Amino acid sequence: MILVGFLVMNIAGLLIMGEDKKRAKKHQYRISEQTLWLVALFGGAIGTTAGMQLYRHKTKHLSFKIGFPLLAVVEAVLLIMYLK
Repeated sequence: MILVGFLVMNIAGLLIMGEDKKRAKKHQYRISEQTLWLVALFGGAIGTTAGMQLYRHKTKHLSFKIGFPLLAVVEAVLLIMYLK
């Protein structure tokens, strides 16, 4: 069950970064940074980090540039510990 939640949150993280980038290009209402962080904190850090790199989004913001990858490492370690 935890593995499914982890997968869902990471897919959501990837998609939400892409959606926010698309909205930014069109000068539309944006997804809040708080929402992006919440998705990352609740298990989607690997997806949000991948989305940040894939879509080249939020890469100039130091808090995202450092925070998302660090959180992704923590979540990956926790997942590995869970699977053992």
